[in-house]
Amino acid sequence: MKPPCDEAVIRSGRDGSPCRAKAGPWILAATILGSSLAFIDSTVVNVALPALQASLHATIVDVQWVVESYGLFLGALILVGGSFGDLFGRRLMFVLGVAIFAIASAICGIASGIHQLIIARSIQGLGAAFLVPGSLAIISASFDEKARGQAIGTWSGFTAITTAIGPVVGGWLVEHASWRWVFFINLPLAAMVIGLSLWHIPESRSVAARRIDWLGALVGTLGLGGLVVGFIESTNLGWSNPLVFGSLTVGIADLVVFVFIESTVTSPMVPLTLFRSGSFSAANLLTLFLYVPLEFSSSCSP
Repeated sequence: MKPPCDEAVIRSGRDGSPCRAKAGPWILAATILGSSLAFIDSTVVNVALPALQASLHATIVDVQWVVESYGLFLGALILVGGSFGDLFGRRLMFVLGVAIFAIASAICGIASGIHQLIIARSIQGLGAAFLVPGSLAIISASFDEKARGQAIGTWSGFTAITTAIGPVVGGWLVEHASWRWVFFINLPLAAMVIGLSLWHIPESRSVAARRIDWLGALVGTLGLGGLVVGFIESTNLGWSNPLVFGSLTVGIADLVVFVFIESTVTSPMVPLTLFRSGSFSAANLLTLFLYVPLEFSSSCSP
């Protein structure tokens, strides 16, 4: 018998996408490369900031938003990206996220002005919000319970390694080529990820997802967006600033409302019962630990 691949499918008693042993390494390679695109971009751009500031004649505030716009859209939309993957297909949304990220990277590389670069970085954050949760969801759906823990550990380990080498690669590209190659380097990697995904990753969905939880998506996005803006601006304005305090207050209030909404709607974006699963909670906790240092290092960069 071929084991079902998704925990939600296991719980519902229906068959999921069968796992192919030979496809396992390829699935890991695609998801690691895909998520690494997003994680590396959180650090590698910091190295290129002085060069792009001089090239585009940008101010300190403009340069800061080159970093912050990416984190803002990624943090605010990551729940929506995961929800869309459950409904429309995890591989579809993962590939779509990689494609959006690649197109935005190309626009970043050819940007003629700082505001065009900031807009392109925001689009990069949108793409990352689809590909990052999609990569972990694909692993959870493509490996059985015995292999899932090792696969997630491999994913997190290689993602951390690629994130660490980001500044080194960025510094070499800036010194020997141009700051624009910090973004152009994403294009061949994205092409590899899309090719591997279409060739080796089976499509999977959540049987519990019947329709889009638009209210939960809106409230969750506002809540996460408020928190991200508050934490980002706290480094510049201080915790007592009205913008920081107001953003954090709105964010926390919206997330409290979000939990209430998810507990009452018939097709929640984040079913609260999932947190009864130790593997689900552990995977999300691991992702949190991976993200927090990146966000704080990005927001604290000069």
